[in-house]
Formats: sequence, structure tokens, C-alpha cells
Amino acid sequence: MSALPLTIATTDYDHFRDFRFGLVKAEGIDHTWLTLGHHECFARFTANREFDLSELSFAKFCTQVSRPDADIVGLPVVCSRLFRFSSFYVNRRSGIRTVADLKGRRVGSPEWAHSAAVYMRGWMQNEMGVALTDVEWYQAGANAPGREEKVEVNLPKGVRLTRVADRSLSDMLAAHEIDCAIIARPPTCFLDGHADVVRLFPNHVEMEEEYYTRTKVWPIMHIIAMKRSIAEQHPWAPRNLFNAFLESRRRSLERILDPAVSRYPVPWLTQYARRMRDTFGGDLFPYGIEENRPTLEQMALYTHQQGIAHRQLRPEEMFPAGIMTKVVI
Repeated sequence: MSALPLTIATTDYDHFRDFRFGLVKAEGIDHTWLTLGHHECFARFTANREFDLSELSFAKFCTQVSRPDADIVGLPVVCSRLFRFSSFYVNRRSGIRTVADLKGRRVGSPEWAHSAAVYMRGWMQNEMGVALTDVEWYQAGANAPGREEKVEVNLPKGVRLTRVADRSLSDMLAAHEIDCAIIARPPTCFLDGHADVVRLFPNHVEMEEEYYTRTKVWPIMHIIAMKRSIAEQHPWAPRNLFNAFLESRRRSLERILDPAVSRYPVPWLTQYARRMRDTFGGDLFPYGIEENRPTLEQMALYTHQQGIAHRQLRPEEMFPAGIMTKVVI
């Protein structure tokens, strides 16, 4: 049987490196890997399905996989994951000191289906008592105008969202045209040292460690999506791909946890990584369904509540049936 040719598009991640370079192989598969910026992966896969597998925003994935006629499915492979309490930027002139102070304020994000904002809006609503309808929402490009929503959304009743095409969130925040931005990358005005723009939670690391300890949620930003037709026509392919991603990740973690060789030009990185491994129960960057169930369930809930997913999915519905089948020898 000849190998199945597949195209894979992601940005450059160390945990994909050995698979991408062919040092790890997916049995029965001949891959062509395109290394692109993640926004390009999102846009081209969402609009045209240009690749067989692609890195995809988790929130945008939830929109597409929950459609009645969904033509994609996921692999339980994490491209990028980050806690996001660092993502709240406020203008000092608004007098915002706590998340409760965001009630009645103007808050922006680059897209409604922006994974970082989805997690934080969900936290505000479900844990902090700030409902979606309590805030006046804005959508604009992060540091340049013109960013548009990439997937369909159905805003919940009473939610107010103003889309701004000719201004960036950075400019609006610096000019005090909005009070807060929830944004994955620090806005330019913050990086440039604007006197009025600060993080709402300067102690975000401590908040994030407490949050994980309490919830076991380790937020996923981007995952791997694939055309459903591949899983249907070649039911062996998803698990073989998953196995290759697993082995590539194992080698990446082995490099970063190696106490004898400094493979990355960062002092004490190995010691920090080993401490984080222990904090996360022995798995520094877990793949799989059960290993990520609290996180998968939370995103399924939040995207449904926020009008991004068409329905609330169970984690198992996001991935090919049987992909986590265990083999005992």
C-alpha cells in the first residue's frame, strides 16, 4: 500500500519539530509540512480548507466542529496553551482595580471568537459575576485596524458588540476610547510604555497557579484540526498521526528537562521546567482527551454560552471515534 499524502500547516513549535523534520514518522503517511504564521493557518484553513491538517484557534475550531454538517474533526494535540490572566490591559484613567469594575465599561478584543478572550469572558461570567450583558464590547484589530471575524457567531440576547474597522485596540486603549482590552499579545501602547496603560492583574502568575490548582484547567489556545473526510476514508490515519505527534512531543520534553545539557540559551530553564512538570502532576504539556477533560469541557461550555459554538459539545465529539483506544500488551 502506498503512503497516504497529507499536507500539515502549523507555525514553528519545538514539540512538533521531530515530526516536521521527518525524525519521527506517522506510519503509512507521507506528509508535506508548511510552516506558516498561525493567523495564516487559521484564515486559509477556515476559508478554503487548503490543508489536510492545520493549526487552528480552539474557539474557531469549536464553531466549525459543532456545525450540523461539520467537515472537520480534531486531533487531541495541543499546539499552544497559555493562561490568560495576563491578557487584561486597562487605561488607568478608567479607575479599574478589580474585574468587577468592568461592569458597564468598554472592553475590546481582536475577535469575538478569540480564544484568549473566550476563556476570560467565561471566567468573568461564570466565576466573577460579570455577565456578558454587563459589558459594552468592542472588536478591532489588536495593533492595526481591519481585523475581521473569521467564523460565524450568534451573539447571545442582550450582548452589545461594536465592530470598529478603522482603529486598533491599542490606539483606542491609549486614547481612552475603551477602558480595557483582552488581548493575547501585549498591545503596542503597553510595550511602548504608555503611562496610562497597565495590566489589570500584575500578579497574574500567582493567579494562574492558584487557578490551575483549583480547577485543573490548563487553557488550550490552538489545536490540530483535520478534514473529516480523511478520518472517514482512512480510519487508521488519525491515531497514526496522533502517535507521531506524541513521540515528537516526548522528544521535545526530554530536551527541555535534560539536567545535564543546556539545549536552550535560557539560564535555569531546566530547573523551572522540572518544577512545572511536578506542579502539573508529571505531564508538562499533556495531549489526549482524558488528560485535558476539564479544559475541553470548559471551552465547550464557554463557546456555547458566548454564541460561538452551535451547540455544547462533549469532548469526545470533537475527535475521531476511538482515537484514544488503549493497546495493552
